[in-house]
Amino acid sequence: MMVRKVIKAKIIDETNKGKLESLEREYTNFQKALRGEDVKLYSATKQQAERLLRKIRKQNGGKLKQKEYPLILRRDVYNVWVIDNKISKYWIKIPVYGVRGGIKLPIKPHCEIDMDWKFREAKVFKKRNGWFVHITVEKEVKIRQEYDNILAIDLGIRRIATVVSTADKRPKFYGKEIRKVRGHYFYLRRKLGKLKKFKAIKKIGRREKRVVDDLLHKISREIVNRAKEENAVIVLGDLKGIRKQSKGRKFNRKLNSFPYYRLSKFIEYKALWEGITVIKVNEANTSKLCSRCGSQGLRHSGKFVCPKCGIELNADYNGATNILKRVLGYISRAGAALTQPELGRMKLCRQTQNLPTLVVESVNL
Repeated sequence: MMVRKVIKAKIIDETNKGKLESLEREYTNFQKALRGEDVKLYSATKQQAERLLRKIRKQNGGKLKQKEYPLILRRDVYNVWVIDNKISKYWIKIPVYGVRGGIKLPIKPHCEIDMDWKFREAKVFKKRNGWFVHITVEKEVKIRQEYDNILAIDLGIRRIATVVSTADKRPKFYGKEIRKVRGHYFYLRRKLGKLKKFKAIKKIGRREKRVVDDLLHKISREIVNRAKEENAVIVLGDLKGIRKQSKGRKFNRKLNSFPYYRLSKFIEYKALWEGITVIKVNEANTSKLCSRCGSQGLRHSGKFVCPKCGIELNADYNGATNILKRVLGYISRAGAALTQPELGRMKLCRQTQNLPTLVVESVNL
């Protein structure tokens, strides 16, 4: 199947000022074209402006928002290539009106670019700290059907992700620092709110999102890399409906502000790019039941205590282990008599969003 991702790259400023002035002129004229003005634009870019204007008017009831829109480059009018000189390894050619052959600018992407990928649409953004280009690429990926292990992920507040695997039962905790970051910015916003500094609140909100997103990308990358190394299918706890719960003002504030959805999406698209299956399992009661005996236990200060068997565990580890056991139970009911946690080779013949409908063709122990 074909999969896509967006490569974010910064246009390096240490270049000919005349080129940046040409880019500025093309970008400014693109904004004017969206307002209906007759300006000089590269022909393909002008067509993109007219197309975008029709789309915006259709979506917003004929109104154009008072903001700048990215300059859209059709896939057949720009080029990316490797030079690897002192300035940059990667360069992009952007077409502009009045410049034969366009302008060639060095870029610094957030990841390596494979020239065998297919390049799709690109968008040029102007921000306070410079120029950026988002390049959409796609490649053919063969989704793996055979796996040796299962990687189960429990999402939580104290640690945003707790991972256990059939290859290694020792838990791996991720994202404790995210809780500190969210707490820091929450109290900072509250302090600025009392001083009525609303512009500053908006500014730190953007900064907080950048910091948190950076941490989420690192966490999701490490999880996907581990799944790749262990040849494991990734199982995520499905938190659908969790925000409807009410457990007090402070807890609800932490719960509703945690970026579970973003982390899940980061894991999903990174795994898909590597050909790894991601499935979701209902997380109901996995935090309440004992992973050893199945009895209902008690949670307090990050610990889980079972009154029946007396075991004391980290609450997130207990939840992740329950998710793993639930997955193994579904696989067992699908036709494989599992008597041990090691799966051997597992072959998936159908993947759906809800794990109870997952069919396992064979499991060799």
